[in-house]
Amino acid sequence: MATDLIGINPLEPSAEALDRAAEAIREGRVVAIPTDALYALVADPFNLNAVRQVYRAKGREVNRALPMLVRDSLMVEDFVSEVPAGFKLLTRRFWPGPLTIILQASARVPLRATGNTGRLAVRQARSLIADELIARLNQPLIATSANISGRPTCSSGIEVFGVLDGGVDLVLDGGICEGVGASTVDITEPGWRMIKEGVISRHEIAECLGALPQA
Repeated sequence: MATDLIGINPLEPSAEALDRAAEAIREGRVVAIPTDALYALVADPFNLNAVRQVYRAKGREVNRALPMLVRDSLMVEDFVSEVPAGFKLLTRRFWPGPLTIILQASARVPLRATGNTGRLAVRQARSLIADELIARLNQPLIATSANISGRPTCSSGIEVFGVLDGGVDLVLDGGICEGVGASTVDITEPGWRMIKEGVISRHEIAECLGALPQA
């Protein structure tokens, strides 16, 4: 497939560019967008062809879950089997922002999109582009780093185009986008577990969760 590249202003994204990206996602295609820390591949998590295309484009192992972006914490409740107490504590303090939270997925989420783990990694980004796309589609989006698995994340739309040309359908080029990645915390068990320490430290997570034990 041929990859299209169009420019976009992350602070004032044009309706035309957003509409084009939203339409591509509706059709089961994969789009690369700038977010609050890095370029991400976004797609429809409920379209198995789109899910397969994301795994293929990245060369990602199929037993690794694909994270999702949501518009707010209420959207998450529709796609998880339960909402632990720690979830609300974390989202009140850190969302929108660089924190990915792992929860147990509900039956509404295709098992393939969870890497056959049944677990769902969700985040609300501080990104107007992501927020507008989710609003247009009224659903979460797969959002995994725009790179070949194991290689550095692309820091510009041009770089994404060069690395993933033919692997994705559309790149929204918002210029340079680089920063420290999101932290990831797993709250699927009675306690919590730090999976990845990024912008938000383990100490901040522990402080937020208070009496909840660390697994």
